[in-house]
Amino acid sequence: MARLGLTPQRLAAEGAELADEVGFDRVTASALAQRCGVKVASLYAHIRSTQDLKVRIALFALNELADRAAEAVAGRAGKDALVALGNVYRDYAREHPGRYAASQLRLDSATAAASAGPRHSQLARAVLRGYHLGEPEQTHAVRLLGSVFHGFASLDLGGAFSHSVPDSEKSWSWTLDALDALLSSQSPSNRRPPH
Repeated sequence: MARLGLTPQRLAAEGAELADEVGFDRVTASALAQRCGVKVASLYAHIRSTQDLKVRIALFALNELADRAAEAVAGRAGKDALVALGNVYRDYAREHPGRYAASQLRLDSATAAASAGPRHSQLARAVLRGYHLGEPEQTHAVRLLGSVFHGFASLDLGGAFSHSVPDSEKSWSWTLDALDALLSSQSPSNRRPPH
């Protein structure tokens, strides 16, 4: 990257590439400067610190992931939408492990509120509309989806499922089927009245 092309946005994109190559935890301002062929001091005209860089990479990844998720679930409903959303998170983790790790960075409240994070919640709620959940069940379900999708993707990425059978693809399909069955059972029309 030519020095004249340095902008906070380009640095975030380059930082995301670097995270995929070396791991998000190994991204530093000096490593990015070396990648860009500039001195570290040149970066500080655009970012405040390595932590600021990491936050920018996290925001970049959250936005990219939300765009992919929105495209995947568009025009789908019910189980189709659920599977599409889950696959986006799992595929993103596999294709971009550093960016995926960045998307899990804990952000301060103001930064989180201004990020694509709320879009992720809105997309999950859009998927859940097909299950006709009221509140607080819908909020519980949003948290459940996030926990399952991110938990499975993180464990799979870390190799936790690579030493046993069946393979993780079968477990993933089973998990999505189980989520669909659980969410369907929570629909008001399917719930049995208490005895």
